Amino acid sequence: MANSDPIPRDQAPPSDSEETNGADEISEEGEEEEDTEYEEFEEEEEELDPVRERERLKSIFRRLSTDPVHVRVHDVVIKGNTKTKDAIIEAEISDLFKKPRTVQELVAAASIANARLKQLDVFDSVSITLDAGPAELPGTTNVVIEVVEASNPLTGNVGVFSKPEARSWSLEGSLKLKNLFGHADIWDTSGAFGWDQSLEIGTGVWVPRFKSVPTPLSARAFLLSQDWLKFSSYKERLMGLNFGLLSTNNHDLSYNLTWRTLTDPTRMSSPSIRRQLGHNVLSALKYCYKIDRRDSHLRPKSGYAFSSTSQVSGLWDLRGLKFFRQEFDLRAAMPLGFWNAALNVGLSAGAIFPLGRNFTKLSTSVPDRFFLGGHSSLVCSLGGPSSLLGFQTRGLGPNDMRRVLNLNKDEGSSVQSDCHDFVGGDLAVTAFADVSFDLPLKIFRDAGIHGHAFVCAGNLAKLSEGEIRNFSTERFLKTFRSSAGVGVILPTKFFRVEVNYCHVLKQFENDHGKNGIQFSFSSPL
Repeated sequence: MANSDPIPRDQAPPSDSEETNGADEISEEGEEEEDTEYEEFEEEEEELDPVRERERLKSIFRRLSTDPVHVRVHDVVIKGNTKTKDAIIEAEISDLFKKPRTVQELVAAASIANARLKQLDVFDSVSITLDAGPAELPGTTNVVIEVVEASNPLTGNVGVFSKPEARSWSLEGSLKLKNLFGHADIWDTSGAFGWDQSLEIGTGVWVPRFKSVPTPLSARAFLLSQDWLKFSSYKERLMGLNFGLLSTNNHDLSYNLTWRTLTDPTRMSSPSIRRQLGHNVLSALKYCYKIDRRDSHLRPKSGYAFSSTSQVSGLWDLRGLKFFRQEFDLRAAMPLGFWNAALNVGLSAGAIFPLGRNFTKLSTSVPDRFFLGGHSSLVCSLGGPSSLLGFQTRGLGPNDMRRVLNLNKDEGSSVQSDCHDFVGGDLAVTAFADVSFDLPLKIFRDAGIHGHAFVCAGNLAKLSEGEIRNFSTERFLKTFRSSAGVGVILPTKFFRVEVNYCHVLKQFENDHGKNGIQFSFSSPL
């Protein structure tokens, strides 16, 4: 045992072990005298502790990054959920912690579990900690999941949005009530009113898990009114129910039961539109498969994406619309190796066929046909043929002359409208190529603002009402409309803004194509 007498100040400090033992003995004997030299040494030791701790952590990280460290999950502990049911959280993460056998695999599983719980949108924060398991079970760990439930379950937003392709504005708002019954259920009500007399009101509920059903379920009632008088001489009103039956990362299955009404208050519609005015029932099952392996939705530089959407209408033998509709969309992106440039290409196709006897002679519903034009982004939109820059919304394809308006019946004079109703196509094909590149100024590169050049083409054809007999592949390819242009892209967190100059390369009589500046606001979702 070391000597308990005080150490003279003129002597050098002893070794670490001697210093510690001496300090312990002085403390045990209750001596009040403080040694200045001991204090200085203890301060140096405290300064070294963080250094040793960092070295120890570095050693652990090196081991984790090079060698697998075997571990087994002993228990999963959930904390902080005062309202949310344990079963809801367990259902989201239970499958993730059964397979990991190493710390590396467990950390990856914890990261996925964290993302899944945040996607429920009912927690303000989620933290997952790996704690040591029971002492009697070496090589085990406890996964501690601590959540903070939303402090305010009621959220809402309101805004004014522009639609450049339709030259209109709309006032939109929504209200959400989260986790009302503790099942991570989200109840929402939304509404939109457009200056062009369009109206949309909807209310519904979304539940991530319901009893033994492994996928989210949703139900929604809606009322939608749209004004297509400018383009196709009719107004459309939809009222019905939508049920989400299956929803995963790649698959989506839903059922729609809708009462649809088409009207023409101007009484100027073409014969093709007038024949479809009135009421119809839409009972349809819709399935969508989507895979997106692109590195970015706003500015893809590599990867690919594919979507396929199938819709069958006329279920349950209801007296309503009966048709089959199919869409495909394929995208690919590849880097070019200079100026941070990338090439994006896309090909989309869609077709709709009536169901029933002598289906080639039957007609398809105008609102369910394909229309091209508008200012939607070529790169962001994924889901089928629709966008064709340089052309107005519903600005090309099959059309029909509007009716003659008699101004003076006594004199027999009449004026014929010089406008046409675009009635859509049963077959649609579009393709595009887009090259994005950095702008020379550093301030633009730092903000993500970049330029692009594009060329796009597309066409529509009518196949119903016996027109399939007159269809010619050669003629269809020769009548493709096309445009090209350049622009500047301003990506934001929520949408992509494009300012483009478009030049129409090819259009035909009655098409509404125009050269000039066009603005586009597109969501990547």
